Amino acid sequence: MVVLAASIVSKSGKALVSRQFVDMSRIRIEGLLAAFPKLVGTGKQHTYVETENVRYVYQPIEGLYLLLITNKQSNILEDLDTLRLLSKLQYSNTMVSLTFGKVPEYSPSLDEEGVCKTAFELIFAFDEAISLGNKENVTVQQVKQYCEMESHEEKAHKLMMQAKINETKDVMKKKANELDKMRMERGKLDKGGYSSISGPRVIEKTFNDMSISGSRFGSGSGLGGLSTDMDSFASKPKGRPSQPATAPGKGFGMKLGKTQKTNQFLESLKAEGEVILEDVQPSTVPSRSSALPPSDPVTVTIEEKLNVVVKRDGGISNFDVQGTLALQVLNDADGFIQLQIENQDIPGLSFKTHPNINKELFNSQQILGAKDPNRPFPSGQNETPLVKWRIQGMDESSLPLSVNCWPSVSGNETYVNIEYEASEIFDLHNVIISIPLPALREAPSVRQIDGEWKFDSRNSVLEWSILLIDQSNRSGSMEFVVPPADPSTFFPISVGFSASSTFSDLKVTGIHPLKEGNPPKFSQRARLLTANYQVV
Repeated sequence: MVVLAASIVSKSGKALVSRQFVDMSRIRIEGLLAAFPKLVGTGKQHTYVETENVRYVYQPIEGLYLLLITNKQSNILEDLDTLRLLSKLQYSNTMVSLTFGKVPEYSPSLDEEGVCKTAFELIFAFDEAISLGNKENVTVQQVKQYCEMESHEEKAHKLMMQAKINETKDVMKKKANELDKMRMERGKLDKGGYSSISGPRVIEKTFNDMSISGSRFGSGSGLGGLSTDMDSFASKPKGRPSQPATAPGKGFGMKLGKTQKTNQFLESLKAEGEVILEDVQPSTVPSRSSALPPSDPVTVTIEEKLNVVVKRDGGISNFDVQGTLALQVLNDADGFIQLQIENQDIPGLSFKTHPNINKELFNSQQILGAKDPNRPFPSGQNETPLVKWRIQGMDESSLPLSVNCWPSVSGNETYVNIEYEASEIFDLHNVIISIPLPALREAPSVRQIDGEWKFDSRNSVLEWSILLIDQSNRSGSMEFVVPPADPSTFFPISVGFSASSTFSDLKVTGIHPLKEGNPPKFSQRARLLTANYQVV
């Protein structure tokens, strides 16, 4: 007996699963299966049909046929026995199924969708029941056992590997606890309490008796915890101090060096596939002072951050601007000063000064000065926030950048057109528009773009970047194509950029010395950033 193929077909002859046991082209097997429904008669009791070349042995199963194609020289009794074996495997559970044994777990319904989902399990079971066209002397339980392929050695290996992983994680936690203890001990020994800050330590001499150290005054504890991280700034007036600024005493924060043993330990973890997050050493943290050392005795930093949520169909859910002015004085002698500021009169603009700033003087004359003129501003490498402000109530016309997304499905593809329009007020730098995409195996097909693009396959995000938006390119567009997807997949769109001017246009117009002598030279730098800018 030679079984040419074992198949599952629909009533119309559509092949759902077919396993050939002899060399046979796809066209031939499809032709044989397509001809089968035409040969099956109605009202007949037998379950086989013969043609000139082959014999069909079949069994109806609801809307499908379980079918064996054999040559005419095969033993019909053995063919029927093979069909009964497959039938027993199918009906080995209460619920009829096609997966030989553990069927309900794989194919809970006997329809085309259920069979196609379990195609590989069915093929494996066919191979266990029939080998090289001949029926194997196996039982239903044996086929079930062969398909499950349980291995004691494999289980033991997995348990051993999991034990090693758990042991390595425990060692890693112990090492991390040891490093934390070392940091705490060294932090207690640090006189200035700046063990976590890189660069020279600064011991405040003037504001300590007001219970405000330079670090605490600069942290904005009374101002809502403003961030003072500045990466790059706009151009500032050049100038050198009339007298050389006194450099603060050299000293360094706590530095933790990794020993060779620790490095070997981390390398071994990486070799075993563990994801290791390296501890960032305080000495290597990029700080403002190390990245851009001040060249003037007094430096003023003005920064505004945008929190914007724009609706995809128009309108604004949130438009909030938060700003801060921070002061950096290199030495104590230049700390006896007052700052004269000015700004645009914008509706919805409100200021809030630090508790140690003279509020009456600021409200009446827009001068920033300490309540006690006998105490200077803190000096050193840290910036001290003096005033913060907030702008609310602005409308959509004030947005620095508007982004519109137009996805449309056409056939088996989705065409996405995105355009931006920038305000005439700002020149935007390092613009990045991040568009979420459906899960893709390959990068989308970008048909047209003004700028550059990059596909982040891990997060499935398309990043559209424009280095500079100025008068030459106030508007731009991009078009790309992806497989069919729901339009909501492409939202929310995140936008990031920076600018060298601010909404409030706040600036320092002059410095008033509180002691005799010329006012120290100063520089000021301003920028606009996006904290959260989305189109939802």
